[in-house]
Amino acid sequence: MAIKYRQKNLHWTRKTASFFVMMALFLSVATAQNEGQYTHFMFNQLSYNPAYTGSSGALSFSLLYNNQWMGLDLQAPTPTVEAGVTPTNILASFDMPVSWLHGGLGLTFNSEQIGYHNNTTINLDYAFRIYWGRGNLAAGVEMNLYNFAFNTQNLVGISDFTGDPVNPINQSGDPAVNGQAVSEFMVDVSTGLYYQVPSEYYVGLSVKNLLASHSDQLAFSNARTLYLIGGYEYTFPYNPSFKLKPSLMAKTANFSTVQAEAALLLDYENFFWSGLGYRLGDAVTFLAGVNWNFANLNWLRVGVAYDLTTSKLGGFKAGRSFGSLEIFVNGTFRIIIPKDPPTVSRTTRFLL
Repeated sequence: MAIKYRQKNLHWTRKTASFFVMMALFLSVATAQNEGQYTHFMFNQLSYNPAYTGSSGALSFSLLYNNQWMGLDLQAPTPTVEAGVTPTNILASFDMPVSWLHGGLGLTFNSEQIGYHNNTTINLDYAFRIYWGRGNLAAGVEMNLYNFAFNTQNLVGISDFTGDPVNPINQSGDPAVNGQAVSEFMVDVSTGLYYQVPSEYYVGLSVKNLLASHSDQLAFSNARTLYLIGGYEYTFPYNPSFKLKPSLMAKTANFSTVQAEAALLLDYENFFWSGLGYRLGDAVTFLAGVNWNFANLNWLRVGVAYDLTTSKLGGFKAGRSFGSLEIFVNGTFRIIIPKDPPTVSRTTRFLL
């Protein structure tokens, strides 16, 4: 998620200056994340747009694991101090159509670790859907519940180094650097629009964190993030077993940074799919997966993606990122409730 830090109420001592140098990498990681970055964005649209809720027309659940910039050396100050972790996300979501609400309901849980940050997000979604033209149009609203935790216990400054090989660090308790883990709970809202013609194309526009909730304790604000996402499905006319599925997503945080990525998947018999993608200024992506169908009612999708880092964080050198890994599982269950058979009454009629 995009996090905007402010330097308010921090004193530029030698220790504080060292603190900002050490945190520079983590802040760039948080900025690059921009509300979470998933290679399977075309299958995980509920994370970006609440209007997607219930669009599959069935009960749907998703699980996703993402480990970004694997192998990146965060360079701890000493062997006895942990340097935190590279961005790692675990996401679970569920949504379903609700006919009497004329739309759908959804729920998303996300646990994210970046450096010394451990953040948890719960999103509650509702979408109102109408039939329009050949497809359907939905407007959605989302309540965002955030819990941000920041562990400062392992942060050290220049003045903390004693030069003693036995006790190399003497943390003096500067409140800008040292102390216990701090956390704060915040609430925000998001909204979006989504239009789809099933089996043909879709397009969505959404804004996350409309309130740009601010934390005085942690000295940062959520960034308003605008998403534009779209996709198309092309069936080969002479061999309908094969389909091309291009998709595109662009986003901007506070209209100050823009990031875009595109992917092209080739699907065979709605069973196996694979493809390539590119994230601007970050990575070339490789995707593959399978679908299992169960009596055309229930099906399960399993996908894996590898991102080859193309930015300065990557390379074939020790301490650089050798890529990112993402695993995605999605299941859809169509529950059909049979209608009661009509009641037949027989009467005996006498004709005289």
